[in-house]
Amino acid sequence: METIKIPIKTPFIKLDSLLKFANLCQSGGEAKERIQGGEVQVNGEVCLARGKKCLPGDKILFENTEVEITSCN
Repeated sequence: METIKIPIKTPFIKLDSLLKFANLCQSGGEAKERIQGGEVQVNGEVCLARGKKCLPGDKILFENTEVEITSCN
């Protein structure tokens, strides 16, 4: 499994935006479909909310890739 760290400057990033920002989805539409299809886990639980606020320290799992959100501060 690949692990990537994504630093953010804001207090949070929405889940669909994170998938696009991390280049795991090509578009917002694809991110929405994959999230609503139950393909994404946030901190070990399937998340169906594309607007889920992801915070530094959260871990997102999608297609054998784990994304860890870090803070730029």
